[in-house]
Amino acid sequence: MKARIGIDVGGTFTDAVAVDNETYELIGTCKVPTTHFAAEGVAAGIVKALYLVMEQCGIQPEEVIFIAHGTTQATNALLEGDVAQVGIVTLGRGLEGIKSKSDTNIGDIELAEGKFLRSSPVYVDSGNAAAMEDEVRAGLDKLTEQGSASIVAAEAFSVDDPENENAVLALCVEREIPATATNDVSKLYGLKMRTRTAAVNASIMPKMLEAAMMTERSIQAAGIKSPLMVMRCDGGVMTVEEVRRRPILTILSGPAAGVAGALMYEKLTDGIFFEVGGTSTDISCVKDGKVMIKYAEVGGHKTYLSSLDVRTVGIGGGSMIALKNGKAVDVGPRSVHIAGLAYEVYTEADKIVNPRLVEVHPKEGDPAYACVECSGGLRLALSLAGAANIAGFVPSGDYAAGNKDAARKAWQPLADNMGCTVEEAAAQVLAFSAKKNGKVVAALLRDYEMDPRTTEFVGGGGGAAAVVPHLAGTMGHRWRIARNAPVISTIGVALAMVRDMVERIIVNPSDKDLVAIRREAEQKAIAGGAAPGTVEVSVQVDTQRNLVRAIAVGATEMRSKNLLNRRLSEPDLLALVAENLGVHEANGETLAINARSEGMYAVQYDKTEKKYFGLIKKRTKPLRLVDEEGVIRLQKKNARVLQTSASGWREQVARILEELTIYDDGGTTLPNLYIVVGKRIIDLSGLPSEESIYSLGAVELSGYHDDTPLIIIGTGRLD
Repeated sequence: MKARIGIDVGGTFTDAVAVDNETYELIGTCKVPTTHFAAEGVAAGIVKALYLVMEQCGIQPEEVIFIAHGTTQATNALLEGDVAQVGIVTLGRGLEGIKSKSDTNIGDIELAEGKFLRSSPVYVDSGNAAAMEDEVRAGLDKLTEQGSASIVAAEAFSVDDPENENAVLALCVEREIPATATNDVSKLYGLKMRTRTAAVNASIMPKMLEAAMMTERSIQAAGIKSPLMVMRCDGGVMTVEEVRRRPILTILSGPAAGVAGALMYEKLTDGIFFEVGGTSTDISCVKDGKVMIKYAEVGGHKTYLSSLDVRTVGIGGGSMIALKNGKAVDVGPRSVHIAGLAYEVYTEADKIVNPRLVEVHPKEGDPAYACVECSGGLRLALSLAGAANIAGFVPSGDYAAGNKDAARKAWQPLADNMGCTVEEAAAQVLAFSAKKNGKVVAALLRDYEMDPRTTEFVGGGGGAAAVVPHLAGTMGHRWRIARNAPVISTIGVALAMVRDMVERIIVNPSDKDLVAIRREAEQKAIAGGAAPGTVEVSVQVDTQRNLVRAIAVGATEMRSKNLLNRRLSEPDLLALVAENLGVHEANGETLAINARSEGMYAVQYDKTEKKYFGLIKKRTKPLRLVDEEGVIRLQKKNARVLQTSASGWREQVARILEELTIYDDGGTTLPNLYIVVGKRIIDLSGLPSEESIYSLGAVELSGYHDDTPLIIIGTGRLD
């Protein structure tokens, strides 16, 4: 058996899972306390969890072909202000140098109350090449004397010519001082934000370097030959060597692991993913099978760190019920474990005798929260998990399932105070939760222009059933709880793909520019551990900001297996799509497979929407691109679909461009365009010109036989 092992280092516990590499089925899990205070740091807990899961599952070291871990260490260091002082070596000359001195003087960034990322600058005139090295050495002496433990090299336009920044790094290597060049953390112009991003990276370097080396040595000592990978904040993984250079990429990687699990394990296409813990819920968006990303903020300041757009709400399965005048008025943000109480729903019913409602204040200054005190002094908190169990949203066998009879007995005093039944009291509390979560979900749907009719809610984390089913019902969405939801984040680590990204500011990018940035992203992913041949690259062009972004994603080893280990017949696929679209043959609606590739099917039907009095509004052809496993990979409200082969793709793309391109006073608007080859979806949407589409298409399709079947899909920009 070949196994993939994922380890998720949390604030309290370190979880490990073993996943079968052939079937992706969960083999086993384990949980150990996180070892913050061990001599080896969190590495001790990682190794303990590794040995335990291997022992429980009977896995030998040589059978581990992939091992990765996610960590909150960088995030916690920033949240707690446990960072190194940073020295900034600014390089420049003339008037440009004066501006650079101002841009790189970032001052102290407050990370937490009374905790700062402190920085000290020195300026080196780069106009005199002969004297520059001596000036840099003197500057480094000054910065280290002032207490700087890590260095940033910063120069305007170093993204075009990094020679001087890299020379500073070489001098730091001589002195064994951790250092970061601004061109290494971002290739975007904007020295101020690039310097700030590099300073955050440098501030956590000493701590992360030590932890990375300890963990890597421990994994090697366990006899595992596979290279250790580490979770990134954008949902991919990277090598330990990359962590040494850019530890900033591990910030916010905890929530990213859950989304990675949903993408790989649940094959989510368009959806909202909820990772529900005891205290909070992380909510993120997946569109067309891609996670939505944004630039992260640190200490209220924007950086060039691209991370998942994860929005956190202070509501989880353990959220307590806020009281006013003995009645429920809110839920959260305080949770049961913070109050040091037991859950009502996870207590035996016969222990709840003569409960009476009392108020508790878990922390000084907190509002009143609901607690019941029973005969004998037993005190139990009323929780959101209790409300969800009472209301019937938590099925038997679920991680959040508890004792409904106990919950009803504990909630009775609150219901009496509110003048309603226990079920009605629970319903009101669930409504409080849905209002808070719903506001965040509505914003995500709006921000990313998601179609509510096709957006599915997927729940992960141990508390998923306490939040997702009720919220989905309230907002009118389909929903499901992920398989092995309590460990979906750790599974996400085990199944994560290598991911890297290249960004450039390019005014009017040429075809040559786009092909070059695509190849650069591909090579970075391969250098990061992805196997050549598995890497897929998408190129995005933001013409308003002159931003070109290439995202490369690849596997750590060649694999082309069927994740769900099934192949559906065409009638079964059509039935699945009919259910998704709400199509009924009785209404004269007939689905058809209009094109196919090796493993993918483009399913459509003719839809007629009507106005009042029977007047026709418009006719559309909704699309569901479904693979042979029955997973919908792309869904569009209206699409033009053509069948072709690798030898004829240009002609069919030209047809779609001619049919769907819009010409008006504002210029030319090209359609969204996708080419499907095998199970790959090549996204050519958002490119600035027809020439760019043909150039990138030729690069992506090079090497395929002329008779390879392709699907060409075109949609309007808003479809």
